[in-house]
Amino acid sequence: MDERQKKDCESEVRDHAIRVALDRHWAASDANDFETEHLIYLEDAVLEYPQSGERTRGRSNIQSQRASQPSKKRFSIRRIVGSGDLWVTEFVLTYDGKPSYTVSIMEFKGDKVARETQYFADPFVAPAFRAQWVERMDG
Repeated sequence: MDERQKKDCESEVRDHAIRVALDRHWAASDANDFETEHLIYLEDAVLEYPQSGERTRGRSNIQSQRASQPSKKRFSIRRIVGSGDLWVTEFVLTYDGKPSYTVSIMEFKGDKVARETQYFADPFVAPAFRAQWVERMDG
């Protein structure tokens, strides 16, 4: 095996390990297992919510602010894409029955998240003028 093939193989192994960690993270998030949910983060990880202008520094602070959320929440993953140090998860985060379409951008250092940015979008009614060009995604 030459050096390039070895690096490609190492990248594939790392990507697989990160994908497994992401699957575990989102499953724990949905189960409100705050301990397992936050194993994916570095101790000094940063979480940003640009829409509210909030930044949380440190894994323990990230875990504490999420654990204090009073709403009942559920996570429904739509897709996870990424490789190397950058991974994106699209999901529906439902707070007390109200869905919010969410994108999580995670930046990794090694096998842990160093920075995560989350964007939230409320659903809206599709305008009638587009109906002839689109198909409904319901269900």
